[in-house]
Amino acid sequence: MSNSRANRNDRALGLGQRICRRDFLNSTLLASANMLLGSLNPAQLLAQREAAQQNDWDGYGGVGDYRDSHGNTQEVMNAAHAIRDGAFDSPPASVIDTGEIFDCVVVGGGLSGLCAALYFSKQAPGRNCILLENHPIFGGEAKRNEFMVDGQRLMAQQGSTHFQIPYPRSFIARLYETIGMDLRQFEYQTWGGPGPEIPLSRSPYQMLATMPATYGFYFGAKFGRKPGMWLIDPWGKKLEGAPFAPAMRAELVRWREGSRGGGGPLRLPYDYAGDEKSRRLDSMTMEENIMAEQGLSRETVREFFTAESAGGFGLGPDVLSAFADYGWSELHPQNDTPETGWHMFPGGNAGIARLIMKTINPASIEGPHTLGGVCRNKVNFAALDRKSDSMRMRLHSMVVGVEHEGEPQKSDFVWVTYSRAGKVYKLKARTVVMAGGGWTTKHIVRDLPSVHREAYAQFYRSPYMVANVALRNWQFLYKMGISGGRWFEGFANWTEVRKVVTWGSDSKTIGPNSPTVLTFYVSYCYPGLPIGEQGSKGRVERSFPPPSRSMNGRFANRWMKCSPAPVLMPAATSQESF
Repeated sequence: MSNSRANRNDRALGLGQRICRRDFLNSTLLASANMLLGSLNPAQLLAQREAAQQNDWDGYGGVGDYRDSHGNTQEVMNAAHAIRDGAFDSPPASVIDTGEIFDCVVVGGGLSGLCAALYFSKQAPGRNCILLENHPIFGGEAKRNEFMVDGQRLMAQQGSTHFQIPYPRSFIARLYETIGMDLRQFEYQTWGGPGPEIPLSRSPYQMLATMPATYGFYFGAKFGRKPGMWLIDPWGKKLEGAPFAPAMRAELVRWREGSRGGGGPLRLPYDYAGDEKSRRLDSMTMEENIMAEQGLSRETVREFFTAESAGGFGLGPDVLSAFADYGWSELHPQNDTPETGWHMFPGGNAGIARLIMKTINPASIEGPHTLGGVCRNKVNFAALDRKSDSMRMRLHSMVVGVEHEGEPQKSDFVWVTYSRAGKVYKLKARTVVMAGGGWTTKHIVRDLPSVHREAYAQFYRSPYMVANVALRNWQFLYKMGISGGRWFEGFANWTEVRKVVTWGSDSKTIGPNSPTVLTFYVSYCYPGLPIGEQGSKGRVERSFPPPSRSMNGRFANRWMKCSPAPVLMPAATSQESF
């Protein structure tokens, strides 16, 4: 080949163009990777890149049934944004009619949707029903993370956590009886040492509610403590040494000792029910009610109770209605004491969701219909959507439109449109139960009455993140004499070591050398801002966290360095909304 021809070919290939250092390194790495991976074509390399991006979105999800479903998936978020932007307001021409007609379609496979399907199956035997769920597994807010740590299988909740003992023959008690939940089987791990026993929680909230002598408060840079300090047994010390302002310390000690009826979690002593009381409480914030009932200042309420309030309701008491606390108190469980009345499956209320699913469809979970079997055996995904079954569930199915066939008052059917794997489908239903989030319902129910639409416009949502971290041991806490603690800055708000029910664990005992999962709760509260602004700002921060709120932030690193390399697994995170 002549030199002139070679030069022309070089120019055609772009060999005469300048190249930056990054492109040069990327090309070198690509060539090196080709030597290692063999003859992958560009499409295969792009597919690997897309898979990596998907992993970047999802993060680490542990192992087991829930490894691909922790928080909203990228598929769900993309479909939700398309709904918000009106992409499905007019059904696409390519919509696929499945030809199916169901007596009942339940939109949403969380606890509400599962209960709706359960009661439909009991009250309309022989009729067919399908649940359309947009995530890779059912449960909604009641999901879990699973880890394998040094050969032991551990579980922890993603969202919905514990439950209380109900009164016999109450609605909840009848539900438990229907799904086969025997509370007598909730026996928990015993102490396995070494060393003297230290009290452990049954749930991630028990120590937060009681704060015994084996609990600690951590104070850092926000309180002028560099490096940070732990205050162990803060209430036994009457907060001496806590860098709160003197007036705040005095208020909190008075509250703890119960001079104004407090001394525990945010459960105020309502002595009667009634519409008059409900309306009065709904006219004020929870913060205003706590200040009046407990004699606490606004500053104290916001500093000390915001995290606890957000753990149950998503936001702080400054914007929540006082009725929220009152409504909780009116549940009236038979036993609501944290030490004896709170129970928890190893993976939180995912256990209840699994029991309901097993009752609706016995083939949905392998093995016997026992608490241990339903908790620990695998979901049989192939059995969830079989044509031969009257009760079915279709996963990865995002409902994008619900509307009557013709005039609502005269219609016999409802069209339900959903997206799945990049395609859009529709089916018919004689009845539809909307059991999904209100923030999407208002967009997808086409002929929603105006009064309902106006009510939905007053709904707010706020993000809440749960991060589970698996550890080989928790000696770093035990050596400090605590099994849990809370802090007032940085990443999350509190955590505690818990014992689990014996049928849900590989080990019947627990001690400081035992592997465990610490759960961190991250709220997005901005006291003083309107409720809508707090939710919007929180969603932005959840997507783009500052260093102080990141899992890699200074406080998180400090926490993990309390003991030499206790962390085995990265955090599995779940973004929940209230």
